[in-house]
Amino acid sequence: MHLAGVFGANCFFSFMLFSAVPKAFGTPAEEPARPLAAAAEKQSENQPDMETKKFGLVIHGGAGTIERSNMTPEKEREYRAGLERALAAGYEILKRGGSSLDAVEAAVRVLEDDPHFNAGRGSVFTSAGTNEMDAAIMDGRTLAAGAVAVLKHVKNPISLARLVMEKSGHVMIDGEGAEAFAKENGIELVDQKYFFTQERWDALQKIKAAEKKRVGGAGKAFIITDQDRHGTVGAVARDKSGNLAAATSTGGTTNKRPGRVGDSPVIGAGTYANNATCAVSATGDGEYFIRASVGHDLSALMEYKGMSLKDAAQAVLDKVARLGGAGGLVAIDGDGNATLPFNTAGMYRGHVGPDGKLVVEIYK
Repeated sequence: MHLAGVFGANCFFSFMLFSAVPKAFGTPAEEPARPLAAAAEKQSENQPDMETKKFGLVIHGGAGTIERSNMTPEKEREYRAGLERALAAGYEILKRGGSSLDAVEAAVRVLEDDPHFNAGRGSVFTSAGTNEMDAAIMDGRTLAAGAVAVLKHVKNPISLARLVMEKSGHVMIDGEGAEAFAKENGIELVDQKYFFTQERWDALQKIKAAEKKRVGGAGKAFIITDQDRHGTVGAVARDKSGNLAAATSTGGTTNKRPGRVGDSPVIGAGTYANNATCAVSATGDGEYFIRASVGHDLSALMEYKGMSLKDAAQAVLDKVARLGGAGGLVAIDGDGNATLPFNTAGMYRGHVGPDGKLVVEIYK
C-alpha cells in the first residue's frame, strides 16, 4: 500500500508538472502582441531585419563613390535591374528548398554576366590591357572552400571556384593551372574579347593619362572615380536547412599589375562562411581587407566575443578604415539576421527573404 501511494503521488506530480510546461514557456496565443508602432517601424536601408525569416539572400555589386548626381536615370535603372535579376535567381533556388551554395553561385553568375559590374564580362583591365579575374565560394556547413585567381578566359569564375572546392582536392588554383582544370571539367572558356567593354577600357585610359600627368606635371586633368578603379560582386545566403554560404567574384582593380590578386579569392578576407557564426562577402580596397582578415575576423568576433552580426561587421569595417581602406560587405548569420554596412558614398546591394520582396539600394 505504501508503494502504491508513492507511485500515485509521483504520477499526480508528473501530471501537474507537464501540464504546467506550456503555461510556463508560453504558447503563441499567450505571447503579448507586438506594439503596432514597433511592427510598422521602417528598417534602415542597409540593416534589413531578417531575424524571423527562415531563409535569406543578400548581394552586393561593389562599393565606392557612387553619387546620385553622377548617375543618369537610365544607368540607375540598369544597375537596379541587374541586382534584381541576381536576387531573383538565388531566391528561386532557396524558395524551392535548394541549398545556399546553389543560391549564391546562381546570384553571382548573373552579376558576372552583366557588363555593368566588375566581374566576369564587365571586368576591369590590367595595366597590360588584359582582363584577370578572381573568385571564391565557401560552404558554411563543412567549411569547404574553393578559390581561383588570375583567370583570363573563364566565362563564369564563380563556377570554377566551386569546382575547385568540390573536385580538385585544393582550396585555390590560379592562372594557367586553373584554366587547364576548367577545360578538363567542361567549364566554358571564352576569348578575351568577350570581356571587353568600352566603359572599362576608357577607365584604363583615364588612369594611365592621370599617371602621365602626375609624372609630367602638365596636361589634361582627369577625374578618377571608384567606379573607374575597382568593384566586386558577391552573395551570402541562409537556406531552409539553416546552412550558410558565401561567394565573391571580381575583375580586380583597373590598371593593376598583371598577376595581382585581391581579397575576393582569399578565404577569411573577402569571402568566408561558417554555420556557427555567419557568411560574409566583401568589396572595396582589397589589400586592406586582406590585411584586416575581414571575413574571418567578423566570424571570430561573433564566436569568441559573442558580438552580434551587425556590431561585428561594423567593427571590422572600422578596422579597415583605420588602416586606410574603404569598402563594404554583406553578411548573414545562422538565425537569418543580415547586415549590409559600408563606409563609402554608396554600395550596390540588395536582399530578399521568404516573402519574395526584392529590395535593392545603391546610395547611402
